[in-house]
Amino acid sequence: MTLSRYATTAYSPAALKRQPSGRPRSGLKRLTGQRLPWGNTQEVVPDIFMTPTPESLRLWEKAAKEKAEQQAKGTYKPAPMEHIDFHDRCDHEHYRHAPWAARAQFWIYVASLGKSGVFIVVVLTIIVQLMLSATPTASAPSAFRAATIMFLYFLLPCLLAWALGSLVIHKFPRLWVKPGKGPKWELNRRTGMVTVFKYRHGEATEHCFPFHEFDAYINTATDRQGLPMNILSLEHRYSDIHIRFGDLQPPGPTVSQPFALWDFIQNYMDISHPLPDAPLFEEHRHKDPTTVEHDKATGRNPRYWIDMSDETFKQIKHEMLGQVDRINTQTRPNLMAQFVEYQ
Repeated sequence: MTLSRYATTAYSPAALKRQPSGRPRSGLKRLTGQRLPWGNTQEVVPDIFMTPTPESLRLWEKAAKEKAEQQAKGTYKPAPMEHIDFHDRCDHEHYRHAPWAARAQFWIYVASLGKSGVFIVVVLTIIVQLMLSATPTASAPSAFRAATIMFLYFLLPCLLAWALGSLVIHKFPRLWVKPGKGPKWELNRRTGMVTVFKYRHGEATEHCFPFHEFDAYINTATDRQGLPMNILSLEHRYSDIHIRFGDLQPPGPTVSQPFALWDFIQNYMDISHPLPDAPLFEEHRHKDPTTVEHDKATGRNPRYWIDMSDETFKQIKHEMLGQVDRINTQTRPNLMAQFVEYQ
């Protein structure tokens, strides 16, 4: 086992020093964004990180074991897409986000929208037919036929989209599986740095800054129905560099999940804090020094998630949702205000 070594630039609240004043935000950003406090985090895991399931972890473990055995025997045959680098990383050192190419996302959207459309049309059909049956009139049969034809008019395209998208996704991966041009951003626990990748004419430019130079904001915008939708962003205090987490955590009407994501990010980057206890980090906990010390002191089962039953996992997810709903972000003092004069 090789333990990771933290760089001198790694983030720890105890090592914070006085920093320059931040740049003032524009009037529009002030109106639509709320800065979140640093520090006093809770042990919360946003819903997007309560994956993979224990069943999936066990399947991955089995596949890795079989691969190692076949490699030892010289009989291993790589999977069709195994050689592709999708540029993303998620371990004890860095979380790197890299969306797939637009072509890949297109087929996922086609299948998802088609499936959603089918269920919506079916539900509406049942409701309308029940309403027509409850009020029988002389024109009811013709109205029934007209309603059926209308719903078929919408149902068939949705069925086609669902079927075609699912067929391509499950049977023809070479038609749609394609990595994007590169990563969008990276959070590096070992170095304490945040990197944002910009692409122009096929060339990548890396903008790298210390984590403590960023502030988190809840940005609110309205959807097509006029409902407020909230999204978390990290904004560099001294430049225009920022990360919007909308493609990682979709915008939503509540603020509790973005609040939980901010706590989760702080806990991940803080080397005085163990790795967040989430399923995706279980296989990496024994490589992080602080986490190793924590798990040894607390007697944590190294197979806590992987050996968990499905029923227990569902219960823990439910309890975590309740803990996230009660998060106290808005009432906390801002630790960073001791080191930065905000404008």
